[in-house]
Amino acid sequence: MKNKMKKIIILLLFVPLIASAQLGPLKNLSNIKIPKITKLGTLPDISAGLKEALNNGITKQVTKLTAEDGFYKNDLVKIQLPSELQKVDKTLRSLGMSNLADQGLKVLNRAAEDAVKEATPIFVDAVKNMTFTDAKTILMGNENAATIYLQTATSTALYDKFSPVIATSLNKVNADKIWEQIITKYNSIPLVKKVTPNLKEYITKETMKGVFTMVAVEEKEIRVNLKARTSSLLQDIFAMQDKK
Repeated sequence: MKNKMKKIIILLLFVPLIASAQLGPLKNLSNIKIPKITKLGTLPDISAGLKEALNNGITKQVTKLTAEDGFYKNDLVKIQLPSELQKVDKTLRSLGMSNLADQGLKVLNRAAEDAVKEATPIFVDAVKNMTFTDAKTILMGNENAATIYLQTATSTALYDKFSPVIATSLNKVNADKIWEQIITKYNSIPLVKKVTPNLKEYITKETMKGVFTMVAVEEKEIRVNLKARTSSLLQDIFAMQDKK
């Protein structure tokens, strides 16, 4: 009986030591610093910042294209003649019809200037539909990542919208009549290969190209020029890009 009591007493003496050893790691947890959780507004802010940047490009740059000479006197987007018509232009000038050739080039650009205002609503819809994932990818992407996003999201709708508008605009600025006169004169020249250009499709594609070119100009400006970040939101968001 005495031996049994000794074992119990010895066991009771060791219990606190065992418990202390097992609880030691748990006590150390109180010394671990738990990192603060950052604001959950980061992604929405990125999205809002990119939307503001794109809207700036649409408002500031694309709107310029709708003015008279918006295409014609802007070397970045001026619509030149397709290769098929360059020989027509050269031939007319060699025959003393430079004024007609100049007029033909100008009216193609006038048609683009008249039609491009139709792009704005389509762009605005695309910007509204930008997701947080899109925004994060764009922010950390290349200097034209937002423009490429816009191009991918809008090209089909933009072409469908532009095509009939270009047809109307070509007629509105008398491009149809002028080019009918140019082609008739050229095709009447002996030994030349007759041409039948599809001006509507060509001008539609060139107008779209010009629109995206100007959006890219504004995007690059915001990405590389601190002064172009005209709001605190743009400053905060693109500062993240600067650190990548």
